[in-house]
Amino acid sequence: MTKKTVTAQYPDVQPELPPRSRGVIGLFEENCTVCMLCARECPDWCIYIDSHKETVPAAAPGGRERSRNVLDRFAIDFSLCMYCGICIEVCPFDALFWSPEFEYAETDILELTHERDKLREWMWTVPEPPALDPAAEEPKEIAAARKTADKLEAARQAEQAEQAAPAEQAARAEQPQQPPKSQQPQQPQQPEQNRPEGDA
Repeated sequence: MTKKTVTAQYPDVQPELPPRSRGVIGLFEENCTVCMLCARECPDWCIYIDSHKETVPAAAPGGRERSRNVLDRFAIDFSLCMYCGICIEVCPFDALFWSPEFEYAETDILELTHERDKLREWMWTVPEPPALDPAAEEPKEIAAARKTADKLEAARQAEQAEQAAPAEQAARAEQPQQPPKSQQPQQPQQPEQNRPEGDA
């Protein structure tokens, strides 16, 4: 009774959450192709997706039209979600991310189903990925891509050198060849008696 009250910093000051904390799931709608992998793999069946197909005209004359899926609805019921992260792991197009937001309590359980507009708002709270360790090994994919790029650059330089070689040979052939110094005529030295005064 005589001690001072101890108050937590929250809600006056937001807590510092770990980088990989699991709050809610953010949706990057532009990357979603409506492949339905997240909804099929969800063990709680808490992801609801609706879409329709539209025809895209041919990119070039004489080409074929193609169809693509257009996202109409993407909702997650967080009253069912168990935050396992399977949907984020299986997404092949990086459309789902963990957001550290945790202030989404509701008085009605039905309001815990959030549509894509709210999921998109949470997307902008996703922290940047941590920087890579400078001493860490380069990822195999990047190393392979770098090796291929180096080979292409070496081949391009070799091709340029081959193309430049005939031009250099032609330029050398057009230049007049000077005789060696041993064959150049030497000017006779001026006799000392004819030298102007002041010459040593």
